[in-house]
Amino acid sequence: MAEVLVYVDHVDGSVRKPTLELLTLARRIGEPVAVALGAGAGDTAAVLGEHGAVRVLTNDAAEFADYLVVPKVDALQAAVAAVSPSAVLVPSSAEGKEIAARLALRIGSGIITDAVDLEAGDEGPVATQSVFAAGFTTKSRVTTGVPVVTVKPNSAPVEPAAAAGAVEALAVSFSDAATGTKVTSRAARESTGRPELTEAAIVVSGGRGVNGAENFAIIEALADSLGAAVGASRAAVDAGWYPHSNQVGQTGKSVSPQLYIASGISGAIQHRAGMQTSKTIVAINKDPEAPIFDLVDYGVVGDLFDVVPALTDEVKTRKG
Repeated sequence: MAEVLVYVDHVDGSVRKPTLELLTLARRIGEPVAVALGAGAGDTAAVLGEHGAVRVLTNDAAEFADYLVVPKVDALQAAVAAVSPSAVLVPSSAEGKEIAARLALRIGSGIITDAVDLEAGDEGPVATQSVFAAGFTTKSRVTTGVPVVTVKPNSAPVEPAAAAGAVEALAVSFSDAATGTKVTSRAARESTGRPELTEAAIVVSGGRGVNGAENFAIIEALADSLGAAVGASRAAVDAGWYPHSNQVGQTGKSVSPQLYIASGISGAIQHRAGMQTSKTIVAINKDPEAPIFDLVDYGVVGDLFDVVPALTDEVKTRKG
């Protein structure tokens, strides 16, 4: 069976959930070979092996931390040369898409970004995408070179499948461009204790109807009761009620959770483009004509200041 390269997104050896989802998808089209780079790369092998990686190619060179993007592209290019894979899968983060695009250009291959599903095809992997603000679903395949595909988080379940996970050193020759952009400092992001917005299984978002930064506390309370991430519409962010890093939409972050709860959000196309691929969508809005109700699975016509606290209390009660 052909091997499929999977780029590993990890933090000091702790593998992030989107990578484990990629391993599930990779097993549909071949045998997963993981590529783990940077500090702690070797520590990822056990988890990757438990989720289907037959091999784990590692390199912990300092360049991966000291410089931006290009060293990782050099490493993936080396992995492609060493493995001759049938495809390369990368998480659809901002960095992941830049790595994938640069790699595709380097190896003369086609690229598909923001796939939401992947399946085997007679002429290579077939990727499903939601396009034009999630108004259409398309199936595509790369016709030139080794397919490079980025996949949105929460597009596949995490399914353990024991494999060898044999660790092998990956030899990498860094290009002259690798040291072009140096990281001069880092600052730890203040932790909220909530999951990362783009990776969360549940997202609770607030919009213009929240009517003030101080009122986002009720959105956060519901999110915390569900173990969810907090999102915000562009209107709420532009008003200064919530940080830009939490914006969901075409000019913010694209999310695809199992459950998306929109509170006080009208449903403008800009917002819908960032969350329309969510598996189940619930909207709370006092305007029964709000466009958001056109795409929801469940809608509640009511004042969010009454509905959201009541929902929070019910969740807490049921959790005991």
